[in-house]
Amino acid sequence: MKNRPLITVIAAVLLGGVAIGYTALSGASSDEPAHSIPTGTGPRLMMLSDGKLSTVSRTDPAGSREITDQRCDRVYAAAGTISCLRPVGALKAGELAILDSQLKELRTVPLTGFPNRTRVSASGRMVAWTLFVDGHSYAANGFSTGTGILDTKTGTLVQSLEEFTVEGMPQLPADANFWGVTFTADDNRFYATMSTGPHRYLIEGDFAARKVRPLTQHDNVECPSLSPDGTRIAYKAAVNGDPQQGWRISVLDLATSKITPLAETRSVDDQPAWLDDRTVAYGIQRDDGLNDVWSVPADGTGTPRVEIPEASSPTPIS
Repeated sequence: MKNRPLITVIAAVLLGGVAIGYTALSGASSDEPAHSIPTGTGPRLMMLSDGKLSTVSRTDPAGSREITDQRCDRVYAAAGTISCLRPVGALKAGELAILDSQLKELRTVPLTGFPNRTRVSASGRMVAWTLFVDGHSYAANGFSTGTGILDTKTGTLVQSLEEFTVEGMPQLPADANFWGVTFTADDNRFYATMSTGPHRYLIEGDFAARKVRPLTQHDNVECPSLSPDGTRIAYKAAVNGDPQQGWRISVLDLATSKITPLAETRSVDDQPAWLDDRTVAYGIQRDDGLNDVWSVPADGTGTPRVEIPEASSPTPIS
């Protein structure tokens, strides 16, 4: 495993400032913080508002939202399991918190790095996360990531995918990085990105076997997100293969290898989230520093629209 530099206190202070510096929403929330995730109110979306875990109606995503007092930098949820990557503070490292639908803390995992991505398998059993350990952008040279997986049923914890065997590589390249896990329905297989040299391959992983297989025919695939029906992967693709030129959200059909660039032509540095089998959501930062959640049809048609204003980390929940 590569030796990773420690995160400095100055960097932690800066990140903490970003988390604290959100502008409060005006007139979009309930008067009192909610202490659990609302249920029985129809389909909802979970997201972060003002850095706090929140929900809103799927049929009226721009409407009134329930805001809890649970603070996260990134969040994702499925089947009653919530993965919350908590902020790094000036005097503390970050951590992964596993919560239930009542926001009860089930387990925490201490982490070192800047929270970046998290995903939960459809059953709620498997949780994955990615941190920046060095650097702060996938477009920069020399960045390092740490990506781990937790099996919440057995308690098995893999701190880094660098522990896995890489098929076709007797030794892991010194510059290898992994990020952006997405799980299949069987709670064992997963997809992610592995970079080495100029390549950013889609990889298929086997959690039980502790191995990953680079799908070298699918280069330039970052932050994959498997569709609910398991047939397609939404991802960000570097423009002209150069991350410094930005990223284009695209969809890969796993059966045919057909790639469909979506109607969003702005650069999107996010792991897409499927709201359903037809719609992909993602975050875009505004000029004022706030984020909006946008959505676009997954077949390349239509036009992008704001799904949830002043929010990030969208997740569909029942």
